[in-house]
Amino acid sequence: MQSRRDFLRVSAAAATAALLGARRARTAHAATTPNVVIILADDLGYADVSCYGATKVRTPNIDRIADEGMRFTDAHAPCPICTPTRYTMLTGEYYWRIGPTIGRQWNMHRRFLIQEDRLTVGEMLKEAGYATACIGKWHLGFGEEKPDWNGELSPGPFEAGFDYYFGVPNANSEAPFAFVENRRIPGLDPDDPIDIPGESKGDYHQMTGGESVRWVDEDIALTQTAKTVAYIEEQKDKPFFLYFAPCNVHVPVTPNKRFQGTSDCGPYGDFIHELDWSVGEVLATLDRLGIADNTLVLFSSDNGGVNHRGPYAAGHRPNGRFIGQKTDIWEGGQRVPFIARWPEHVPAGAVSEELVSLADVLATTAALLDKELPPTAGPDSFNLLPTLLGVPGHQPPRDTLVLGWPGWALRQGPWLYIPHQGSGGVTTDPKNLAGEGWMNFAEAGHVNSDYDAEGKLKENAPPGQLYNLADDPAESTNLYRDRPELVEKMDALLKKIRGRGERFA
Repeated sequence: MQSRRDFLRVSAAAATAALLGARRARTAHAATTPNVVIILADDLGYADVSCYGATKVRTPNIDRIADEGMRFTDAHAPCPICTPTRYTMLTGEYYWRIGPTIGRQWNMHRRFLIQEDRLTVGEMLKEAGYATACIGKWHLGFGEEKPDWNGELSPGPFEAGFDYYFGVPNANSEAPFAFVENRRIPGLDPDDPIDIPGESKGDYHQMTGGESVRWVDEDIALTQTAKTVAYIEEQKDKPFFLYFAPCNVHVPVTPNKRFQGTSDCGPYGDFIHELDWSVGEVLATLDRLGIADNTLVLFSSDNGGVNHRGPYAAGHRPNGRFIGQKTDIWEGGQRVPFIARWPEHVPAGAVSEELVSLADVLATTAALLDKELPPTAGPDSFNLLPTLLGVPGHQPPRDTLVLGWPGWALRQGPWLYIPHQGSGGVTTDPKNLAGEGWMNFAEAGHVNSDYDAEGKLKENAPPGQLYNLADDPAESTNLYRDRPELVEKMDALLKKIRGRGERFA
């Protein structure tokens, strides 16, 4: 029996091919191999940019992508933390399918995480003749067992389909505090090797040695953006795929001097302004080289924003009306900005309310190339191209979505089912990282029927959660006990997808 996923893939491919062919026919200069640029910000919240409602910061360049393309209002990271989302985006496979190693171990396990038999976006485009580069935060590991920071860093981005890599190997808050280029840390003095004393314990916050190659935090964005511009200039005459992964706005919040004091919500807002500048440099380079019309640009974030005290005090809410933050399964932890631009193809100024995931990048890229994914590739990826192109009468790409970290959730239509109490992350964790600036439930002013005014879970709170996001996007009222039949149905589906390896959600 043909699965819904296969049906949608075939029908969408036919509709897409017809519309794309017509548009290319009337756009004589459009190549059949458009450039692809993915810009994935770090820890940027849904409402951290102007076109999603921010008023204390100004993001004209990110807004420009929305003005000239399509803005999604129901887009999600598959996980509310960094590494699993990046894995899923590149492979089209939910990160938890590769084994039981999930949760915080993903942040601390530094071997190369992408298995040899997993097709990635980079590999697919490279096979199609594209030059491919990843510039910025990698965070998917190096080496068979662990990285050799003083030697060759392999396997790594090359084995994920990239011809060139430059950037921050982990997070900007974690050692080694030095850029990697291709397979090595360039300029490292062998007489002053890098050592990470806590590496065996998963502590990457201290480093000795490597004095000659240490970056300056305030210059990271400038350096990575310059490399990005140079790469586009070098590849302007042939199709290229650029995965640009800025470190903004992950802590430490360290905007360059030129951006300091430019926002209305302190250093965090200034850091957003720096990110917007980086995006602007990419767009300006495409314009200057005359290749913007033949370039698909996708902009998003790897998870929701962190609820820092400073921005809150200034009236800025990184995740807008949504409760929760990075690490939480609630909407604030995994609903993200998602914007696409491809002039003459993606309708300008469009807004889509369709349910989409960063997992959908692989299938969408395959459709862009008019390629069929191999049967084992991208099991959790759906083709967004009909949506992006505005194909009349197209079927929404998906109606279900699994979300997870240690917390789990299933999205189906407007319903969000969570088979446990709390956010699954920092916001409702009794050991909340308040000293590091992570606001807890009460401090952030959240309202939820399971919690009292002091942010404590009520004794009679249901064992799980159910929300109708169409009626209650802020997840204020738990309907778990009101809709037992729906809870039972969604719980069974979630267990089926997770436990039996069903690959259609």
